[in-house]
Amino acid sequence: MPLAAIQLVDAGRQWSMAEIGLGRRETPRDAFCDRALLAPDGLEVADAARDPRFAGSPLVTGRPGIRFFAGQRLLVDGQPIGLFCIIDTAPRPMGLDAKQRAFLRSLASQACDRIALRGAAGKNTAEALRRQALESAVDYAIITTSPEGAVTSWNAGAARLLGWGEAEMLGRDVGRVFTARDREAGHPQAERQRALLKGQDTGNRWYMRKNGSRLWGRGEVAPLRDAAGHLTGFLKVMRDRTEEHLAQRALEAANERYRLAARATNDAIWDWDLETRSVLWNEALEAAYGHAPASHAHDGDWWLSQIHPQDRARIHHSIQAAIGGEGSQWTEEYRFRRADGSYADVLDRGFVIRDDAGRATRMIGAMLDLSRRRQAEQALRESQERLRLATAAAGLGTFDYHIPSNTLLWDDRCRALFGIKPGAPVSYAGSFLVSLHPEDRDAADAAVRRALDPSGSGAYVTEYRTIGLSDGVERWVSAAGQCFFENGQPVRLIGMAHDVSARRHAEQQLRELNETLEQRIEERTRSLREAEEALRQSQKMEAIGQLTGGIAHDFNNLLTGISGSLEILSLRMATGRQEGLERYIITAQDATARAAALTHRLLAFARRQTLDPSPVEVNALVAGMADMICRSVGPDIRVDVIGPPSLPPVLCDPHQLENALLNLCINARDAMPEGGTLRITTAAVRLEGEAAAALGLAPGAYVRLSAADTGSGMAPDVAARAFDPFFTTKPMGQGTGLGLSMVYGFARQSGGQAHIASIPGLGTTVQLHLPVHAGTAEAETATSASDMPVTPVGGEVVLVVDDEATIRLLVTEALAQCGYNVLEAEDAASGLALLDTAQRLDLLVTDIGLPGGTNGRQLADMARLRRPGLPVLFITGYAENAVIGQAPLEPGLQLMTKPFSIAALAERVAAMLSKDGG
Repeated sequence: MPLAAIQLVDAGRQWSMAEIGLGRRETPRDAFCDRALLAPDGLEVADAARDPRFAGSPLVTGRPGIRFFAGQRLLVDGQPIGLFCIIDTAPRPMGLDAKQRAFLRSLASQACDRIALRGAAGKNTAEALRRQALESAVDYAIITTSPEGAVTSWNAGAARLLGWGEAEMLGRDVGRVFTARDREAGHPQAERQRALLKGQDTGNRWYMRKNGSRLWGRGEVAPLRDAAGHLTGFLKVMRDRTEEHLAQRALEAANERYRLAARATNDAIWDWDLETRSVLWNEALEAAYGHAPASHAHDGDWWLSQIHPQDRARIHHSIQAAIGGEGSQWTEEYRFRRADGSYADVLDRGFVIRDDAGRATRMIGAMLDLSRRRQAEQALRESQERLRLATAAAGLGTFDYHIPSNTLLWDDRCRALFGIKPGAPVSYAGSFLVSLHPEDRDAADAAVRRALDPSGSGAYVTEYRTIGLSDGVERWVSAAGQCFFENGQPVRLIGMAHDVSARRHAEQQLRELNETLEQRIEERTRSLREAEEALRQSQKMEAIGQLTGGIAHDFNNLLTGISGSLEILSLRMATGRQEGLERYIITAQDATARAAALTHRLLAFARRQTLDPSPVEVNALVAGMADMICRSVGPDIRVDVIGPPSLPPVLCDPHQLENALLNLCINARDAMPEGGTLRITTAAVRLEGEAAAALGLAPGAYVRLSAADTGSGMAPDVAARAFDPFFTTKPMGQGTGLGLSMVYGFARQSGGQAHIASIPGLGTTVQLHLPVHAGTAEAETATSASDMPVTPVGGEVVLVVDDEATIRLLVTEALAQCGYNVLEAEDAASGLALLDTAQRLDLLVTDIGLPGGTNGRQLADMARLRRPGLPVLFITGYAENAVIGQAPLEPGLQLMTKPFSIAALAERVAAMLSKDGG
């Protein structure tokens, strides 16, 4: 609550000469008064409760509860006699602005003038008046005149402010200090008349100095009377207020400029007082959005309520973050409701004003209506889209050659005509000329020069051949355009180009029909050979089926050997016959080892370690993956594997080749959601001349591995981008767009090439050509674990987690036999419960496929968060990739593939628990 008072002081007390809201007439001298009397320029306290000089004052802690204080001392005869002060029970972090401070000084000055005037008038004698004038402070001009206006006394303050000495002014008309205009208007006489009628007259005006300059003064005139009440003259007290007046005029001018600018702009300008929460808007709020000032509340809540519900929470959070942060700028776009209920797209920008403590106290901004711009942008996009669709439908590429800057612009269809990748930069010499067939380059360049000739029509019509910069493909292109001129100079050549290779080839074929009989016979023969190859491939499908049956037959034999041996062991142990048991144990172990070897061959893809390139027999690799591929694509898709009995080796990383083939099979599966056929084909081919160039390969011998599906196929423009990184046609979250690009990168890094062919509705074929290696394929070598279990150091505790009770029993028993203390858990939840206890734990052995929603890898991550550095051994039956994806395991993590021997397990556990293990 604001308070105000004029307080006078003596040695031990202070009292209010006048007050508003203070409620006290007299109080003891306090810290506010003492410090303000010593401050020539006044005292200002933004928050007394936070200021150590005043925080303990009773006027702060008790009534009236002062928080803000601004005081200007009152001087009479050069001596401080009291204060003019403004008090508030709420803090004002920003304090007073320049205008308010000037106003406070003006009020204090008026109070001084009035006190001086009353003191002088109370004397009521000429001698007392002279003594008062002589003793007056030099900051005040104190002048006495006769009833007619002749100067009778002139103090030192008058001499200092106006320039004339007392001797120069005694007896002269006081109107001398008024401006010529005021003298002509009779203001000197008028103010004396008003003083007689009202008892005093107060006013602000320009006064003249002796040197001809002007000062803005505030003067008070009071009549002087003798003891009998007769008029003896007038007393005029005046103080220089030029500086404050000019500052006030500058402030008013600035405010007026701001007001005019706010009215002139189309932006809705707002001024938000964050302490009072009030918001001021300019006239544009009504002009642009229809909200009249009287129709809404002037606070931030009203503004927020006009924001579209879908944008409101975001904008509220954003502006509060700007206010509560440390920055000064805020910008957002949102939808703002007009008075008619429609919404405008707006760009809102604000500036945060902070106090010395960094607290936001005010925010000023402007809201720009983007609706027309958005409509124009939408119209432009629709126009561009219509043009794009029209040119796409016609298969036309567009070009725009800006001659003054030598800038060439092509769309992607035009780039494709020159074998340039989408979005790649182009230039006249570096893209257009260099891509032209050497035999057509000069003629095509001459056609452009003719179009640019100001003496011609500007028409550009030509046909030429291009050699693709990236794909090496030769194309026939027909181009037509028009050159535009300004001031007789060519400015732009704009036109379209399209592929006429088919027409040109048809014409060439027609011309060469009688000359190519031998070639056509050769093509017919090749077609027959391809039919024969298809027949052989069909026969090989039967061989694949027989191979599958053979694998099943072998595996059943192995299972029979294992189960039979175990049954005999059980029967003999039940009857107490111990002799000859070792023979059946060896038989079961041998069958188990052969079964493990068989499953390792079938699941070769499960190994994920990074290997150096080595000679690879592609047929063997494909055969080893056949079972995995069948499970990956599902029962609704038939998998055919076709290839010759033997192939020359290729030099590549076998695991990357497995990854590439699995990627192609997964893509084929996704293209056949209703089922179909996946055909995997291998072949040895020799590419020469144009056949090699068309694939971007050097002439030579290659092994071709292809995956063909009977799925939905791809449109030509989609197929053209299929190898692009991050390009995918799958729904959001179901594909990264990196699979085919990884296949392409692998083929290129291996010295080969990847090629895709697709027909919408019929399917897609992806071919990998890998160069033949001169060496021989390396045989896979097996590593064997030591037959001797490693003795533990002592006291190690191992936690075994596996949902398969049999595996858990065997592993637990094996490790216990080796001397370890073994804990067991059937799932991740029970394993974590043990990890959360104080139980010592030196190693975690966990299966990967655990029930309950948390797999072994996730269990390992959570275990190492609880116990950093804990070694973890993964045991899995099929998929190392489920553990590490494409990256190697981190230090301290290892993996064993089931089945494994007890000795190998013991050796691995001991190694991981040793200082050199893990």
